Amino acid sequence: MNLLTESALTTEFQGRASALSLPGVLAALVRDEVDSFPALRAHQVPAWHMFLAQLGAIAMHRAGLTVPPTDEAEWQRIIRALTAADFPDDEPWRLVVDDHSKPAFLQPPVPAGDTLGRVVPTPDALDMVITSKNHDLKGELAAIADVDDWVFALVSLQTCEGYGGSGNNGIARMNGGSSSRVCLGLVPMAEPRPDHLEIRPGLRQRRDLEQLAARRAEWLEPLSSLYPAANGAALLWTLPWPDGASLPVTSLDPLFIEVCRRVRLTDASGRIEARAGTSDGTRVAGKEFKGALGDPWAPVNRAEAKSLTLGEDGDFDYGKITELLSGDWQLPLLATLGPGETARARNWALIAQAFARGNSKTGGFKERIIPVTGKSASAMGQRRPDLHTLAKFQINEIDDFAKVLRNAIALAAVGGDRDAVDEGAYASARPYRKALRGEADRLFFPALWARFEAEEKGVDAALAVRKAFLRDLDRAAVRLLDDALADLPCASLQRPRAEARARARYYGGRKRVFGDVDFSTDSPTEAAAHADA
Repeated sequence: MNLLTESALTTEFQGRASALSLPGVLAALVRDEVDSFPALRAHQVPAWHMFLAQLGAIAMHRAGLTVPPTDEAEWQRIIRALTAADFPDDEPWRLVVDDHSKPAFLQPPVPAGDTLGRVVPTPDALDMVITSKNHDLKGELAAIADVDDWVFALVSLQTCEGYGGSGNNGIARMNGGSSSRVCLGLVPMAEPRPDHLEIRPGLRQRRDLEQLAARRAEWLEPLSSLYPAANGAALLWTLPWPDGASLPVTSLDPLFIEVCRRVRLTDASGRIEARAGTSDGTRVAGKEFKGALGDPWAPVNRAEAKSLTLGEDGDFDYGKITELLSGDWQLPLLATLGPGETARARNWALIAQAFARGNSKTGGFKERIIPVTGKSASAMGQRRPDLHTLAKFQINEIDDFAKVLRNAIALAAVGGDRDAVDEGAYASARPYRKALRGEADRLFFPALWARFEAEEKGVDAALAVRKAFLRDLDRAAVRLLDDALADLPCASLQRPRAEARARARYYGGRKRVFGDVDFSTDSPTEAAAHADA
C-alpha cells in the first residue's frame, strides 16, 4: 500500500465519501473539499493535523514554494522528492515493507538482530491512548480495520506518545514523558455564528501551511542556534536507528517529524497486524529542552523554558487560557495572527487540544474551541497584556460570586443557624461552586472579547459590558442557589428559616461586593429576602 499513489484514506465532502492518496488529501484540504475523515478518532485529530502541516510545510520549503498546491500531482511530486534519492521505490510511504532494514511509513528500519516480539493485533491497541482499567476507550476493538485506522494510529503514536515504561520512550516535543503535546492555534471561521463552532479541517490546514511559509524567518529567528540553517533531517523514520543512538536536535529540520517507537506493520495472511519492540534510548536527544523546540503549536513558559503540560486533571478552562495570555508564556506562532490576516477573515476560533496526562495515566483528551473576533484575535500579539488584565478582572468577579454563593449555601446547610457554619457546611457548597464556574466558563470569552472591544469606545461602553456579564453570572448563581435549597437535607421545621436566611445572605453579599451594579428584578423571593435581611 503506497500512500503516495494509492487511494486509501477516506474523506467525506458534502455527504459523499471519497478515497484519496496522501497527496490527494493535502490537495483536497487546501481546496477546502474535506468535511471530515470518518475513521479519525477525536483524540487523533490534532496529531493528524500537525503531521500533515509539518509534512506539507517541509515539502513546500524544499521545493521553493510559498503557496500550498491545490493539485494532487504537485503534492505527490514535492513529497516524493523528500525521499526519492534514497528510496526510489517509495518505501517510506508504504504501509508494509517486508525488508525491515528499510523504512516503511512512520516505521524506522529495525537494527540487525533486534526482535520486535510484541504482537499488536489492532490499530487501537497500537494507539497512544492510556486508559484507566479499560474504561474510557475499550482496547483491541478494531479487529476489522482499514488502512485509515492503521495510518491514524501510527501518526498518533509516533508523533504524540509519552513514556510507556522501560524501552518505550516518548517524543521530544513535550516536557517529559508524562506530559503531552499541545496543539494551540487560530483558525479562520467559515460561518461565524455563536451556535456553529465547526472547525473546517481544510481552512485550518491551509492557514497553517501559508503561515509556516510566510512567517518562516520570524519563526526561526529565535531558533537559529538550535537548528542547522539548511538540510536538517526531517523525516526521522527514514534514518537508521541503532540501539542507544539518539539524534541531536542540532542535526534536525525545525519541523522534523519524529518517531518514538520501534514498530512495524506486517501482512498476517492478508490482514495487517503490528509488531512492536523497545529501544535503549529516545529517537531524539532532546530531554534537556523540556519540549521547548520551537513547535509552532506549543506554548512555552518563558521563565522555565519548557512547553505547556496540561496535567492529569488539567483542562482548557478560562483559568488556563487566561494564564496563557499572560506574559509568562510565549504563544506559539500559529496562535497569533500574521500580517494581513485580519483583512482576510473577520472571525476566528482559538482551538486548544491536548491529552491531560499524568504518570502512566490520563485525564482524557481535552479540546476547547473559542470563537474570537478579528480585533480580539489581533490582540493575541502586542496587546496581550491588556487582554490578560481584563481576563484577570473577570476571574476575580467570578471568584467573588462563587464566595457569595458558597456562604449562602453553607448557611442553608446548617438550617440557617449562623453560629453553626463550619467546614462541613462549606463542603456542601462545593458542587454548586463548581457548577457556577462551569456556567462562567461558557460566558467568559464572549464577555472578554466584548469587554476588550468596548474599552476603545469609552468608560461607559466598557462598564455596560461588565454589568451585563455580572448579571449573567447572577442569574446562574440564583438558579444554583435554588437547586441547593431544594437538594440539601433540612428538618421541615428549620427549612423556612434556612431558605430565608440563605437568600438574605446571598443578596446581601452580592450587594456588598457589587453595589454599583443594578440587579433589579421582580422576583418575589428576592424581595422577601431583602425584607428578611
